Amino acid sequence: MEQQKIIPAMKTMKDFDRFLSSPYRYGVLLELHISQLKSVFRYACQHKKSLIIHADLIQGLSHDEYAAEYLCQEFKPYGLISTRGSVIMKARQKKVLAIQRIFLLDSHALEKSYQLIEKTKPDFIEVMPGAMPHVIREVKERTGIPIFAGGLVRTIEDVERALNAGASAITTSNQELLEYYKKYNEIQ
Repeated sequence: MEQQKIIPAMKTMKDFDRFLSSPYRYGVLLELHISQLKSVFRYACQHKKSLIIHADLIQGLSHDEYAAEYLCQEFKPYGLISTRGSVIMKARQKKVLAIQRIFLLDSHALEKSYQLIEKTKPDFIEVMPGAMPHVIREVKERTGIPIFAGGLVRTIEDVERALNAGASAITTSNQELLEYYKKYNEIQ
């Protein structure tokens, strides 16, 4: 994953179709109905794509460790994203990439997030919003855990600032950014 600095976040099946034909290998599934998972994973496998599921946004599933266990056993995703500690710990137990999503609402929420991260020990932290480079730098320095920056990353400059602050990658559904970096990656 280290080589992919932009990770498409897919809200619709149209986004998923674009992902399948893109050079991106890794992508995040958002807002998907449970009944779509089997076919989505089958197509992803056929196209040699690795999927990360945002476990809190799968419609038709509860958002707890039992749902995480089901997702890990039934679909074997590359990773799970969640705000819930129990989901992150279950992903780690099942040897699936565990990504703890935190929201930067205020100093109190950030401190609570540090406590949760200490307990769950995720593989990655997704910082929301990702357009706050000084906080990305702080979270990375304080936790020592690689960072994904997501949410409100709207411009190439936002992407570059987040990466320069220490983010390992950017998660985005912004098609303009995905197209720009797709072209950039094809040149490399």
